[in-house]
Amino acid sequence: MKKSLQSFFDYLKFEKRYSSHTLTAYRSDLEGFMDFVQREFGEVQLSEISHSIVRTWLAVLRDEGLDTKSIRRKLSSLKSFFKHMLRMGVLETSPMAQVITPKAGKKLPVFMKEEDTAQVSETLTSSSDDWKSLNMQMLINIFYATGMRLSELVNLKEKQIDFSRGHIRVLGKGNKERIIPVSQDVLQQIRRYKDLKRKEFGSGSCEYFLVTEKGRKLYPKYAYLLVKKALSEVTTLEKKSPHVLRHTFATHILNNGANLNAVKELLGHSSLAATQVYTHNTIEKLKDVHKKAHPRS
Repeated sequence: MKKSLQSFFDYLKFEKRYSSHTLTAYRSDLEGFMDFVQREFGEVQLSEISHSIVRTWLAVLRDEGLDTKSIRRKLSSLKSFFKHMLRMGVLETSPMAQVITPKAGKKLPVFMKEEDTAQVSETLTSSSDDWKSLNMQMLINIFYATGMRLSELVNLKEKQIDFSRGHIRVLGKGNKERIIPVSQDVLQQIRRYKDLKRKEFGSGSCEYFLVTEKGRKLYPKYAYLLVKKALSEVTTLEKKSPHVLRHTFATHILNNGANLNAVKELLGHSSLAATQVYTHNTIEKLKDVHKKAHPRS
């Protein structure tokens, strides 16, 4: 088996021209597997390695606490090796044909801490009153207050904002309409922006709520860049996008006691499964509270 492994490593190095870092990863994965086979099953020929041996190895990796991402990488290395052995005529069948690769776990939503959200809002409030800064303020405040998607906010029309009832009618995916309640504080900010818009561009200005400094509808790319710039204040954030504010909205209201079904409706999710991803962050907060508060934790 050593000759077969070396043949594969030479192929990766000289034909595929993989980097030394990648080669080291392949070597670690494959030699680790071969060591396991020899330790558990003795001297086994390459052709005698079956899918059941590979599955046993997988079970051991899981028992050792290896994460799904690392297991997927090791399986990928193994598949590449056996595929090369088939191509070289060393094997007639691959044991990997009956091995199912575990699905990659979904990445948890990136969100801001409450104190970071307050800091960004405070910084924007104290910024200048040029149109770019005003748009930045409105984007951050409305995204965080409503959990809207980028497409929903840039397409929001003035007539969808109901000041008397204190809510916004949002047209979401599949033209599904939903109602999002808005605080008086945010409504005041919206009213101020609307008044400045009338003063700047006249009473017959654009029907869309958010506009550029030329009075035209705010386009998605520009809105995205404004949000990204505003969130650059938070150096700990992995991502800086409008969707981070949507995730932040959902996480914060759940952490403060909101019902999961209510959050589903506010976000415009078609199923509860899409909303449940936010509960992980809530559970982590509960664990943290328990650890700090419980005398035996």
